[in-house]
Order: sequence, then structure tokens, then C-alpha cells
Amino acid sequence: MTSGPGLGYHPAMLALRLVLEVTALVCFGYWAWHVSPQGLRYVTVVAVPLLVAAAWGVFATPGDESRSGNTVVATAGPLRLLLELAVFFGGAAALYTAGAHTPALVLTLVLVAYHAASLDRIAWLFRH
Repeated sequence: MTSGPGLGYHPAMLALRLVLEVTALVCFGYWAWHVSPQGLRYVTVVAVPLLVAAAWGVFATPGDESRSGNTVVATAGPLRLLLELAVFFGGAAALYTAGAHTPALVLTLVLVAYHAASLDRIAWLFRH
């Protein structure tokens, strides 16, 4: 691995990252369902997570081994980190805003622990 042997690139951490990514998308859908007018719920519950997933998939830092290493729009590492933090913690905030306070707080704690354990990847993003 060119990124080094750090914990942020361990297969178990990458699996956890995938679970957290999907969880964030579900949180955005949950939020969209709860804040949308009745007639638009079915549209927004699909559209909001799709828009978030599109941004997630399009903007990436070339060579990032936590992803495929490929990208549609090459994005500087620090900007990619901001996008990731916005998606992950935005999902928790969306959950909280929709009234699911305890799950949102638990998710926030898991996200903080995940990012603390992934400092090697965060450092890599800052260098790229």
C-alpha cells in the first residue's frame, strides 16, 4: 500500500467506513422524509441521498486508497476531508434535526472514534 500501514486503511476500518457512508445516506433520507411536505416525501427521500451520494462519488482525491483511487473531479485532499466531514457529521445532524436525538448522538460518537482511529488517512488527505 502506498499510503502506509496505518489503521485508516485496514480492511476492517474500510468496511466500517462503508457502513458509515451508507448510514449517512440513510440519515439524510430519514431527515428528508420528516421535513418534507406529505406530497413530496417520496421524491425527497430518494433525491436527497442521491444528491449527497453523487457529490461523494464525484469529488475525490486521486490515489486515495480508501476509495478506488480514481476520481471524476480531482479534489484537493483538504477539500475532500471537508466533504467527508460534511456528509458523515451532516448525516448525524440530519438525524438529530429529524428528532432521533439518541441515535444521532451515538452516531456522532462512533464518527469521532472512527476519525480518531483514521488519523493516518486524514494526514494523507492533508498532504494531497
